[in-house]
Amino acid sequence: MKCTVCGGELKSTKANLPLRVGDATIVILKGLPTLQSARCPEYLIEDSDSKRIDEILATVDSGAELEVIRYVA
Repeated sequence: MKCTVCGGELKSTKANLPLRVGDATIVILKGLPTLQSARCPEYLIEDSDSKRIDEILATVDSGAELEVIRYVA
C-alpha cells in the first residue's frame, strides 16, 4: 500500500499515540498497530483497530489528566 501524501511504501509498525479525550484528558495508547510511511510522518490505522480504540476511549476516566493504556486488540 502507498502513502497518499508522499507515495512512500506503508509498513506495519507499532506506535504510541496520544489522543485528547474531552477538555482535560489525554490518553496515550501504547503499542498501537499502524501502517507508517517510510518517507513522511503519515500513518494509517486499520478500521478494526479504530473500532477498538473507540471502545477503549469509552472506558477512560474523564477526571484523569493523563492515562497510559497498552493497546490490546
